[in-house]
Amino acid sequence: MRILITGARGMLGMDLEKRLSISNNVIGVDIDDFDITDKEGALREIKSISPDIVINTAAFTDVDACETERYKAFKVNRDGVRNVALGCKETSAKLIHISTDYVFDGVRREPYREDDEPHSINNYGQSKLEGEREILKLHTSDPRLQTLIVRTSWLFGKNGKNFIDTILRLSDEKDELRVVNDQVGSPTYTVDLSDAIESLINVGAKGIVHCSNSGECSWYDYAKEIIKIKMKENINIIPITSKDSKRPATRPAYSVLSNEMYFHLTGHRMRNWKDGLWDYLNA
Repeated sequence: MRILITGARGMLGMDLEKRLSISNNVIGVDIDDFDITDKEGALREIKSISPDIVINTAAFTDVDACETERYKAFKVNRDGVRNVALGCKETSAKLIHISTDYVFDGVRREPYREDDEPHSINNYGQSKLEGEREILKLHTSDPRLQTLIVRTSWLFGKNGKNFIDTILRLSDEKDELRVVNDQVGSPTYTVDLSDAIESLINVGAKGIVHCSNSGECSWYDYAKEIIKIKMKENINIIPITSKDSKRPATRPAYSVLSNEMYFHLTGHRMRNWKDGLWDYLNA
């Protein structure tokens, strides 16, 4: 298959291109190739490439910056997504779009399913949710447009800024770290997510599918596991509240996603986030 990946120089995009190139003709593009917020440019480039599948990983993902740069967040995460979807519609390509656990408000205490009603509490989540809605709106108007929205969470990988690298850098500078303990989610390794997306492609999955590494933890638990694996016994990690962290964007207290639909479709279970973390730190 001929697969176009937008945001191909990002953390997920690079792992996806590496994985899918094994058995497909993959074209990876990023903002220097074409900007998804440029409607005419995006349509022109997608038409010229004429892919069978477009995987959109391009996004404005800085959660706090989305609070101060709201216009940019919606321009990229909503309008840009609509442009990519229109390109897919005009070329009869299937669209696979990467979305987020932050479309949920975090008020429940059990994993969110695909049919749970989303309600975001920050600009990042709301802009991503509106991007999803643009895709679904186009699909409703023309069911021939094949779409798959993959929601995932707390990504980490080798090719971009992530929580793990931040903790390791700070642990080299300080002997005491203060980490939020009242936000719970599922850290997800981009290598594992890339494998999962390939599985979803192979079974022709459509609609919305949640996909993240299994298990759950707080950022505090996550940091402790990182320090444990790297055997930095001299580092003291202190739990704090979200209020104490004074971050611009409000985060959901609980944003774990249920992977049951993914298992039902593919027959595969996502491995535990600790296993992915171990691989990442020992690669």
